[in-house]
Amino acid sequence: MKDTLEYEQEKLDHTPWVEKYRPKKLDDVASQDHAVKVLQQNLSLANLPHMLFYGPPGTGKTSTILALAKQLYGPRLYKSRVLELNASDERGISIVREKIKNFARLTISNPTQQDLDEYPCPPYKIVILDEADSMTTDAQSALRRTMETYLGITRFCLICNYITRIIDPVASRCSKFRFKPLNNENALLRLQHVASAENVQLAPNEKVLSEILRIADGDLRKAITILQSAAKLHTSLNNNSSNNGNEDNDMDVDRYIDIASIQEIAGVVSDPVISQLLVSTASKDRHRLFANVNNIIQEGWSAQQLLDQLHDKYIMDDSLTNSTKNEIAKALFEADRKLNNGTDEHIQILSLLLSIQSVL
Repeated sequence: MKDTLEYEQEKLDHTPWVEKYRPKKLDDVASQDHAVKVLQQNLSLANLPHMLFYGPPGTGKTSTILALAKQLYGPRLYKSRVLELNASDERGISIVREKIKNFARLTISNPTQQDLDEYPCPPYKIVILDEADSMTTDAQSALRRTMETYLGITRFCLICNYITRIIDPVASRCSKFRFKPLNNENALLRLQHVASAENVQLAPNEKVLSEILRIADGDLRKAITILQSAAKLHTSLNNNSSNNGNEDNDMDVDRYIDIASIQEIAGVVSDPVISQLLVSTASKDRHRLFANVNNIIQEGWSAQQLLDQLHDKYIMDDSLTNSTKNEIAKALFEADRKLNNGTDEHIQILSLLLSIQSVL
């Protein structure tokens, strides 16, 4: 028994925090009140329709259906009653015709009395198709017939970021649930829970968790991953410092996670670098601008991240006229399109800033 507990604890210690703190029940899902309320009502009746969850990444779509399935079946029946597929890997028509159809047509075994006493255990299975918007049109067309034929013993839950990529015949067969980006209050509470449970040392008098949420932009999965990366890095640095005999009882800033270290880990371009770039762009001095861009490329900053931050700086600048902002926005969109097509980052940053320089 002791060995089993030690193994489970070791397994938890090596589990990514995103999985470790994934909601275990619907009540734990943050910020999605409407979806959770409807699903809890369905849970009490144990009668689910086909479902379609859509919304931005990291808002709790997968976590919600997994929590619902665990509350429906319990740990013993979960593995035999739930099929989870990532449609970005398995998205062809052959998967629908073989793997999904074979699972959907299987008859289900009767639950034990113990399972019935503890869980609803409805007489149907659940197929979870994550990233369903990556499925081909042919695969989705084949799926709609399977959804109809085996409705009595199998329910489908499709999860996607873009509902427009789901064909209408499939979407019309599902009850739709929209997942919104998490509001800062609920997301902050969740991050505080994770930080407290993992004993993360945050710098006092700095809104470190708020900065993580700002960088993550409503994606709680990304926010928790950034927090874990920062915690692991600082633990490693502190251990090395202790081993080298640099232990100090006074408060050492390096022993705490601060905003600067979060920005460094997340790849956010530092404010001094952005400020220097804005000044050189406004100065009309092209040689100075070229030197700044060369430094940014040599330091390895992401061009996409730089574009996002420049967008916020210029578009939110009240001193610029609307026509100037429109011209800058056009230049930003064009640079973004070219970067997504795989063009050279150095050239695109230079081209963008020269375009902005001519507008200002």
